[in-house]
Amino acid sequence: MNHKITKIDVHLVSTKMPDNIADATRKVESVGYLIVRLTTEDGLEGVGITYHEVGGHAIKEVIMRDAAPLVIGRDPFETEVVWQDMVQYLRGVGRKGLIFCAISAIDIAMWDLKGKITGLPLYKLFGGNQTKVPAYCTGGWTSYSDEELVKELKDIVAQGYKMVKFKVGVEGGQNIKRDLERVRKVREAIGPDIGIMLDANNVWDSTTSIRFANKVKQYDIMFLEEPVGADDIPGLARFRRSTDMTLATGEQEYTKFGARDLVMAEATDIIQIDCARAGGYTEALKVAAIAQAWNLKIAPHGMEHIHMHLISAMPNGLFVERTLTFEEITAKAFIDAPMPKNGFIEIPDLPGIGLTLNMDYIRSHDEK
Repeated sequence: MNHKITKIDVHLVSTKMPDNIADATRKVESVGYLIVRLTTEDGLEGVGITYHEVGGHAIKEVIMRDAAPLVIGRDPFETEVVWQDMVQYLRGVGRKGLIFCAISAIDIAMWDLKGKITGLPLYKLFGGNQTKVPAYCTGGWTSYSDEELVKELKDIVAQGYKMVKFKVGVEGGQNIKRDLERVRKVREAIGPDIGIMLDANNVWDSTTSIRFANKVKQYDIMFLEEPVGADDIPGLARFRRSTDMTLATGEQEYTKFGARDLVMAEATDIIQIDCARAGGYTEALKVAAIAQAWNLKIAPHGMEHIHMHLISAMPNGLFVERTLTFEEITAKAFIDAPMPKNGFIEIPDLPGIGLTLNMDYIRSHDEK
């Protein structure tokens, strides 16, 4: 049978967010998916996704106008070669950001096709055997009142999650006393046995983040995420040298080179690679190997249904992240996407990623 790729389709779907959704550095107006569908000569379809929040239409244009000619006619098993072709052709207009979101979605779709051609779930192609992986849930925006924050985190725990993450950096990061008070209230509300992670979304300088970390650790915090700007690698390293708080970062890094720079600068304990941004599975596997070589952990950012396969196969993988704000669009765009239960997500025993698109919804809500 001939498995050459003959067609590429791109769809944009999203949902609006309530007015009170904001972290320490930005307001979130909508969340969604850019969905890539690659079809082969024999009718198989591979699905890849990336984010559609800011820049989704630009990513779609890059895929359809510039990347598609590099993909049409190719064998899905040529992931490494096609990845290199896309990077070399597009590198003059972007070595990070939108260009790599485009490359990531295509690469994920090609890996989905490889799974469907072989009849294997991706975690098995990656060398894994775990059929379920730990999952935590993220909510608790800085724009919430204390009461809203506590209620949402208690609701998450009531769903069976053993670990939660919420936002710090209230008032644009200018009031760490209020942050400490909010963390205290959450810890008292959910009890001592639930893991708590905190996300500062790049808001502080290293001095402020160190001061906050050394005060908040009394509440038994699993890690502090992005306490300083993602590009401030010296600041991240300074933070790591100055506190025993576990540091997590990397969701805004791209390719193995971004991960290498974090590792070589001793600027993280946990690498939060995101397959949907950093270059797809082709690069995420390399990032995981880099982390393993330095005895570091990986805990991917978001996209739990993409990352569950990676965590299943990686001995240094910790868990996947489910984000509350994506629950509505996920339920609409996919049919029976697996839901975490009791703190774990089960990987479907299906070829490839194991996701089924709800094409009725996608076609009727496509933002062309």
